[in-house]
Amino acid sequence: MAQPPVAVPLGHRGVLEISGEDAVSFLNGVTSNDIGRVGPETTIWSAFLTPQGKFLHEFMTAQSPDEALWLDCEAERLEHLCKRLSLYKLRSRATMTDRSEELAVVALLGERALGLLDLPALEGYARPFGRGVAFTDPRLGELGARAILPRADMTAVLADAGFQVSDDVSEYDRRRLTLGVPDGSRDLDVERATLIESGFDELRGIDWDKGCFLGQELTARMKYRGLAKKRLVPVAIEGPAPEPGTPVRRNGKSAGTLRSAVNGVGLALLRLDQLDEGETEGLEAGDARLTAHKPSWGNF
Repeated sequence: MAQPPVAVPLGHRGVLEISGEDAVSFLNGVTSNDIGRVGPETTIWSAFLTPQGKFLHEFMTAQSPDEALWLDCEAERLEHLCKRLSLYKLRSRATMTDRSEELAVVALLGERALGLLDLPALEGYARPFGRGVAFTDPRLGELGARAILPRADMTAVLADAGFQVSDDVSEYDRRRLTLGVPDGSRDLDVERATLIESGFDELRGIDWDKGCFLGQELTARMKYRGLAKKRLVPVAIEGPAPEPGTPVRRNGKSAGTLRSAVNGVGLALLRLDQLDEGETEGLEAGDARLTAHKPSWGNF
């Protein structure tokens, strides 16, 4: 029997609205993807880096019904995102507004989810939905869809579309972790992680043709010179899930670091030499044993 379509509100995500005539050009100058592509039918995933090319924030950018930009970002770090973006706004005619109290981010899961929303299995494809927007996950179509909706009528809109609302965020987390897809600072170490080791290139988070962006130099050097020594990969966990940041070892030697985990699956940043020639077993973190799996989309 096919899995019923489920709508999971993502309480850890917030919505930052950027409006004004310079909104696109301002944001495009500092982020890793081409914000100019965002429109009624296109949503993208991007990163905002330090000048040295280290991770600060990731977000999905969609166009709102009134043509502003909606950034689906980490709720607890939204204020920090605003402050850091403000450093580069200068005289740009753009206004940033936290819309998290009014708008909710929802993950839409299940084999029939895209069909109910009339969305193709094409990453980032978007369409109006209720008084908001729905879109195929821009990172990986296998993750299903997402929506940004007004909280006031979210439940009714989802029910009318045929979704069952669930508060179990682990349904979404287990799916993305199994597929090897990161989610903000839970998986990406702030001011330390790089885009290439974190899968942003394969997961459509970088546009190499858009021109310069903040942190581009290190990002490009790591890609074209093959400098990445670690990669973020999914792991199966036997035993109690270790805390994020727990060292991963093989035969007592350092192999990497565990990031987020739920229900027996997680992500770990592992040294590439630990993934050579099928060496995916024998890893340990705390009291748990790990088995690494190269994601199907991974180009390493």
